[in-house]
Amino acid sequence: MPDGERPVRPDAGVPLAPLTTLGIGGPAQWFMRAATADDVAAAHRWCRDRSLPLFPLGDGSNLVIADAGIPGLVLQIAIAGTLFAPRRSETVVRVGAGEPWDRTVEATVSHGLAGLECLSGIPGRTGATPIQNVGAYGQEVSNTLVDLTAFDTATGRLVTLSADECGFGYRTSRFKQRDAGRFVVCDVGFALRYGPPTLVYPDVIRYLQGAAVSSPTLNDVRQAVLAIRRTKGMVIDEADPDTRSVGSFFTNPVVSAGVHADLADRAGGPVPGFPMPGGQVKIPAAWLIEQSGLGRGYGRGRVGLSSKHPLAIINRGGATARDLLDLAVLIKRRVEDRFGIGLVPEPVFAGFGDDADVAYLVERRL
Repeated sequence: MPDGERPVRPDAGVPLAPLTTLGIGGPAQWFMRAATADDVAAAHRWCRDRSLPLFPLGDGSNLVIADAGIPGLVLQIAIAGTLFAPRRSETVVRVGAGEPWDRTVEATVSHGLAGLECLSGIPGRTGATPIQNVGAYGQEVSNTLVDLTAFDTATGRLVTLSADECGFGYRTSRFKQRDAGRFVVCDVGFALRYGPPTLVYPDVIRYLQGAAVSSPTLNDVRQAVLAIRRTKGMVIDEADPDTRSVGSFFTNPVVSAGVHADLADRAGGPVPGFPMPGGQVKIPAAWLIEQSGLGRGYGRGRVGLSSKHPLAIINRGGATARDLLDLAVLIKRRVEDRFGIGLVPEPVFAGFGDDADVAYLVERRL
């Protein structure tokens, strides 16, 4: 081993299902944790020397693992630390990729910094949030992310990427599309400001009005979002079987205003939608699923839909990845047949190779 290089001693055959919110999937061929960017670089070299793939893992909250497990080295990112750095009219908050996301949100809210409060309660680690441009209740990670540090497996170097270089879109980024698997995020920087909370979503507004909160603070909005997410089974709770999921399984489709208007004929009435930039409309995937005959609480053996929200596919106990794929395919086909819209899944699928069901699920078509 060259001087200065860290030794890599991964464990073999580590079960991965307990490291995911779904509780589904086989083992890692090899497994280790990375506490620093140097650990990530060492793991990459170890894989390169053995011609093995490297798979970064966070909290497994947006992940479906194949029953056969994941080949190569599964590297759980455990890079910690949060630094607040005032800069002119804003504060840059730099967060280690391994920090739990909700703890990051809580810390920024407690410092009086606005910009992440509506993203409260979302499971996972901070480094995973840019990958799918996490968003909820009127905010997205891309709204405040200023840059991130990542290990580039193509060059073997640590790089800094600006927000513009991340290729953000609705629930996506370059890390999920053209550069999937290339970068391992090590830390993320957010530019936040002191100010009022974001308050645009009807659900949050109604909740605060019902609580007689006339001038909501950042923490008021955070607590409202947490309460709303709990009613939907979207806050991890070991005592609640409806949270044994990846959260929302499908993204809300975004269509043209014309397509949205035409859907009323298929639906036989008004179709809910939220205006988006460029004259487009975002349609609730949950509504499409329910209108296709698959309501909350629907069961299919060892998997089913949450009794609180039809967007969450849950492990009802002892489910396999194949059980979950069968139900996801059924949902997508039902919505396509009813509305002509192809839903796209949010989670990452790992270890499936060229599986036909996964290929169908990730196919984008409206």
